[in-house]
Amino acid sequence: MKDIDAIAVLQDPVRRRLYEYVVAQGREVGRNEAAEAAGVARTLAAHHLDKLTQVGLLESGSRRLTGRSGPGAGRPAKVYTRARVERSVSLPSRDYRTAAELLAEAAERAGLDAELCAAARRRGEGLRGSATPCGGLEEAMEVLAARGYEPHVEASEGDEEVAPVVRMRNCPFHAVAERFPPLVCGMNLALLEGLIGADGPVRAWMDARPGECCVVLEDSKNDEH
Repeated sequence: MKDIDAIAVLQDPVRRRLYEYVVAQGREVGRNEAAEAAGVARTLAAHHLDKLTQVGLLESGSRRLTGRSGPGAGRPAKVYTRARVERSVSLPSRDYRTAAELLAEAAERAGLDAELCAAARRRGEGLRGSATPCGGLEEAMEVLAARGYEPHVEASEGDEEVAPVVRMRNCPFHAVAERFPPLVCGMNLALLEGLIGADGPVRAWMDARPGECCVVLEDSKNDEH
């Protein structure tokens, strides 16, 4: 199926709400939960979730939502997560990814990491414009959400003394970062430092995790990393 056909199924408002909810959770979501979040009947939610899986926007599996196993644990339920495949549409057709990969390869071979980071920081500062540095994590999350990073607060489990950090479920440069991780992740960090303001109360640092953006944000008064 062509990317444009897959994306077109999101035109249905219920289907789009279900997709956005599943994506926002960053984990497996069952039919009952998705239906409740979208405000529709379970049967209708199941129909739309399966359609989203059919076109490749979601992936489905099954597990026991009770967390138990063995007799009396109940039947496995169908669950959904965002598909790993990337979809994009450009009219007329463009191929910016190849250009980005070629430029990244040339920069890496020439050892231009520092120059690239400096340019990225300037770009971030330019995007911020005359605005002051982000005043806190909440404001920084709004800025990053607008640029597609999908930020979320990650609180430390079982330790209230550990301050929360902001992680991001999406890396806008994912395809190129997979091929040139040190170069592109460093560029991304510098870009975000310029965007949120490196001299403000929010500090950005790198802590790579599979499937997420490599940059993490925290209140600058926390211990240095």
